[in-house]
Amino acid sequence: MEGTFGPNSDRQEQIAGALRRPEGGSCHIMGVLNITPDSFHEQSRMTTTDEAIQAGLAMWQNGAVWLDVGGESTRPGAALVTATEEQQRVIPVIEGLRKVNSNGFISVDTRRASVARAAIKAGADLINDVSGLRDPAMVDVVLEAGCGVCIMHMQGTPATMQNAPSYTECAEEVSQQLLETARALKSAGHPIELIALDPGIGFGKNLDHNIELLQHPELMRGIEGFAVLWGVSRKSMIGAITGKENPSDRLAGTLGVAAVAHYEGVDLLRVHDVTEHADLLKMLDVLA
Repeated sequence: MEGTFGPNSDRQEQIAGALRRPEGGSCHIMGVLNITPDSFHEQSRMTTTDEAIQAGLAMWQNGAVWLDVGGESTRPGAALVTATEEQQRVIPVIEGLRKVNSNGFISVDTRRASVARAAIKAGADLINDVSGLRDPAMVDVVLEAGCGVCIMHMQGTPATMQNAPSYTECAEEVSQQLLETARALKSAGHPIELIALDPGIGFGKNLDHNIELLQHPELMRGIEGFAVLWGVSRKSMIGAITGKENPSDRLAGTLGVAAVAHYEGVDLLRVHDVTEHADLLKMLDVLA
């Protein structure tokens, strides 16, 4: 499917299906495709367009429903890149993936409305905004495009978010903020079936906050039943719990989180290791 800008009812229906786990099935997998030199998991960094396209195709073949294409690292303390540089990284990859797979689902991981707009035109289906639609211009892009959107919670900015994160009741506060944003989008006319919510593990949270959020995914669904996405793959909370300092050593812990997601009814898992997660979820699907 070539990139378009503006609502497409047939594609919207397909996106809605890809945002929710099938009845009786397990989580959909979203593969992480970083076109960055400084993402926290070194093995996930792609340095060329061709390398990223080939890695994305392999993820689709190995079980990913979504590819999440990002051109800016948002790890704690990450350096800011310009919108022009970010766009130059992600757009050729999205265009290349779309040329070889007309129907695969592509997400763009960006905080910038200009990058999001260009990505939708290039063929992306969903905007994954780690800043939670703080920029009104991003809301305009979502509404005009009629695309999927993942609203993530982040306290502060990547440069400051881990300085001193503070909440009174973390799970309640994060869920309410996400639901307020999602409901405002719904009130503006956006279909709730095209909205997913992400608690933002590690984005302005300490270990206790992260654990609390993962123990209460039901709070984020609201009465509307919004889709829920977890992005915990190889993150520092896993290192803190397991004692594994290097992200390269955190696959087993990450798979443990995926098993919890399966049992908790989480819809989407954003992961670096697609094959391993696909195998795990297939086994749980049959045996659980």
